[in-house]
Amino acid sequence: MAIFQECPTCKKKQSNRHKECKACGENLDRAKRSGRVKFHIRHNLPDGRRVQKVVGYSLSDARAADGKRKAQKKENRIFDMLPESKITFQELTDWYLELPSVNRLKTFERVAIGIERFNESFGKRMVMDIRQSDLEAYQGRRLDKGITPRTIDMELSLVKTMVTKASDNDKVTEAVVKPFRVTKKLLKKGSNARTRTVTVAEYLNILEHAANHVKAAVIIGYNTGMRAGEIFNLQWEHINRERGFIILPPDMVKEGREKHVPINHHVVEALGEVPQILLNDYVITYRGESINNHGGFQRGFKAACCRAKVPYGRKVDQGMTFHDLRRTVKTNMLKAGVDKVYRDTILGHSIQGMDRYYIVPTDKDLSKAMEKYTKWVDLELKKGDQMGD
Repeated sequence: MAIFQECPTCKKKQSNRHKECKACGENLDRAKRSGRVKFHIRHNLPDGRRVQKVVGYSLSDARAADGKRKAQKKENRIFDMLPESKITFQELTDWYLELPSVNRLKTFERVAIGIERFNESFGKRMVMDIRQSDLEAYQGRRLDKGITPRTIDMELSLVKTMVTKASDNDKVTEAVVKPFRVTKKLLKKGSNARTRTVTVAEYLNILEHAANHVKAAVIIGYNTGMRAGEIFNLQWEHINRERGFIILPPDMVKEGREKHVPINHHVVEALGEVPQILLNDYVITYRGESINNHGGFQRGFKAACCRAKVPYGRKVDQGMTFHDLRRTVKTNMLKAGVDKVYRDTILGHSIQGMDRYYIVPTDKDLSKAMEKYTKWVDLELKKGDQMGD
């Protein structure tokens, strides 16, 4: 039985007796007085497993919790020490999916499906019984069924997030998280990353063969780098033609904050050709409905690629997807000489390091960056038209 303190600076866990952090030199006594030190209690089970629990920022609470564990161990009430001793993965899933923070996720449906696939094998198992060997066997069975390594890694990652959340809320101990933490992913980091970009010739060919709703989405994507979901959910009220911006509300973007996307004359012209439908606020529609509520876009985009003789699909050699337009924009912005900070801001990627606190691009800065990119695009499109002639 022991109480450990976590350094607020480097997060190293160490004996509560240390006055200074052994890793970074932080004054832990001073940090305790200011309430910045998190306390953990740790104890060993009869089977040799080490169990650790986060108590909080109160040393007195940590001492009380440690004393309770000592009493339970002395009285041989081992199962009282394990909150997960009577909970199955399915019961844990039911608790997790009902959390408001999880319910609000835009990827909620994908999260639920991924965890339920895992529960087809482990739903009735007690969470305390899972071992690393069980997870590795699960990986093998899924591979034998022809499931891709990427999908299997995603399923285990979703469950790992769930049990970590449960551990943080004292539903289970950290021992439950350990098998997920030590089980290696099937894919090495970056091995599945796509590098496909869209050439000017491919872009022009796709536009030539695309239906109107597909054409508008492709033009917006190729010139702004907006995500597919942002384009599909784009409404007329988000477009400020006078300022030359698309202004997306926080609940529409991955970053969770208002996003200002500068637009060029290609986007303005494309928007001008899109008919505004009564009783429908969405910009990109198919048969009078938002393409988010209709499967017409993916089929239409695939058909346009096929007619343009552009390989389509993730599993096809050099096949493209709509998301590749986003990668293409950032690559082309680099070629056009647009500064990295402006590239990241326009596409919604986080600015790294201290720059995120000290560099705040204005709308005027972003407009100038878009002008620079547009000049490059116009020149490349002109070359492409000449080659076509």
